[in-house]
Amino acid sequence: MRLQDGLWGEIHQLNAEVILDHCHSWMSRIGWIDNFDRAAGTADGEHAGIEFVDSEVYKLLEAMAWELSTRSDDVLESRYRDLVRRIGAAQEPDGYLHTSFGREGQPARYSDLEWGHELYCFGHLIQAAVARLRTGHDDELPGIARRVADHLYREFGPEGRPAICGHPEVEMALAEFARATGDDRYLELAALLVDRRGHGMLKTTLFHGHDYFLDDLPVRDAAVLRGHAVRALYLSAGAADVAIDGDDDELLDAITTQWANTVARRTYITGGMGSHHQNEEFGDDYELPADRAYAETCASIGSVMLSWRLLLRTGEPKYADLIERTLLNGILVSPREDGRAFYYANTLHQRTAGTGESEPGLSERAEATLRAPWFEVSCCPTNIARTLASLPGYVATSDDDGIQVHQYAPMQLDTTLPDGRRVAFRVSTGYPFDERITIVPTHDVGSPTTLTLRIPAWAARTATATFNGQAVPITGATVAITRAFRTTDAVELVLPLEPRFTWPHPSVDAVRGQVAVESGPLVLALEDVDLPEGVTVDRVTIDTASAPATGSDGARVRLRIHPSQSAAWPFGDLERPAGEPLQADLIPYFRWANRGPSTMRVWIPVSDLG
Repeated sequence: MRLQDGLWGEIHQLNAEVILDHCHSWMSRIGWIDNFDRAAGTADGEHAGIEFVDSEVYKLLEAMAWELSTRSDDVLESRYRDLVRRIGAAQEPDGYLHTSFGREGQPARYSDLEWGHELYCFGHLIQAAVARLRTGHDDELPGIARRVADHLYREFGPEGRPAICGHPEVEMALAEFARATGDDRYLELAALLVDRRGHGMLKTTLFHGHDYFLDDLPVRDAAVLRGHAVRALYLSAGAADVAIDGDDDELLDAITTQWANTVARRTYITGGMGSHHQNEEFGDDYELPADRAYAETCASIGSVMLSWRLLLRTGEPKYADLIERTLLNGILVSPREDGRAFYYANTLHQRTAGTGESEPGLSERAEATLRAPWFEVSCCPTNIARTLASLPGYVATSDDDGIQVHQYAPMQLDTTLPDGRRVAFRVSTGYPFDERITIVPTHDVGSPTTLTLRIPAWAARTATATFNGQAVPITGATVAITRAFRTTDAVELVLPLEPRFTWPHPSVDAVRGQVAVESGPLVLALEDVDLPEGVTVDRVTIDTASAPATGSDGARVRLRIHPSQSAAWPFGDLERPAGEPLQADLIPYFRWANRGPSTMRVWIPVSDLG
């Protein structure tokens, strides 16, 4: 699969040309990469950064591995091999590899399983090795990862200590490594770690209970995701891997139930998850405040990982729907348009115009009101890097009968089915800004093959499809066309993108009486850059009597600007002026805060015109 131009092609290229270098440059500058040289004894000095910065280097390695599979780049290849060499030099004879523990002057190995993140870091190392294996290279990094995984099996396997890590991650890494290497011991260990969690094994603090660690309830018994959002989603993705590869239907049923309940009651319109800044946690059902949304970028990435696993298992388009919503809104909002600054948390309502961070300094995780170049806890930039680098892997799948296209972008698809049939298509589209998607075979297929296209839920009543100009019936959430395809054929799918109002569930108290606007899969936002000078987004209401119109970059809506009011007491029978009418443009949410400091909101109060 090769992305070409269009939105995702441009983002994929930005990642390759800018974001990877940005991550490497920052980690070199502040000493995180040098930690491995210190651990190997080839450099002096104190450990730089918090205890889990190793994981950021590993995520960068994973991103590099995916990127090197799509193009030849001598500079990137040399940088990749240099990182692997330095990491390998820090590995100890028994396979242990961590720069914060186990050496003179450092805490002992596994002395702080709650907060040390040792297994978490190992998981990211193993996932980087999985990327290398899946792209056809069984070389130095997979060898390092095998030694780490074997060490983990000895230390935490059936004959080892009955313990877990405070931050889940290694579970899905071990399961993926088992697939990539064929060594079932790694899947066995992943299953052990999943089943150990939920029995109160980890020490708690005043502010971090067992639920924070997902150690309050066995995975099989939970009905909804809770606790620290990233931990919960990584654990669920690992549990899904264990359930699928271990044919554990009970565990898989629990995960699919948790996904469904979380999507129905604990997910933002952007696909973001986690409404509490305190502990970066999920809130209660329908607790989804726009102005206090945490919606950590890494949680959105974890959500995509989980949904992808459930999509592969079931083929149900609802999982691809959430992936699309989350990629385009909850994830793509993080990087600045130039790829050199990022959001860690993603509000849906910015009340005050922000200030940026100076380039030399580190930002606290969620404190920057504009995107920051780097963070003291910088999990999100490197997570963005590996997600965008691996993006081609989320777009399409194949089975015995043909190809299923789950996400739409200009691209080339080419694969060989199990019976030897070569199937290849070119997809041409301006989606998500253009409604028309054209798919043309680039290779004749000698026998009937099925091309299956996802129909997003928002287009269920408006989508149309044709094959060589003839209408094709759409039933359900997909359209399937079975033909012995020839290069003269053409399939066209039309997903109308007229802007629409979206109303919240009545139980979402925080945005009751407000409305959002969407265009296709894109959530739109009002930014005060598009309002008269001096008017912030908190002074406007929206007229829903007429439908939103298509705008230059999203939608055009009718608003009312209300005068700024002050009162000695902000409650009571206050005067409510009708306000001055105005038409204004809404932009894609992911593009906000690229034109300087601004206020912004996704949910807009509805005007009372009566």
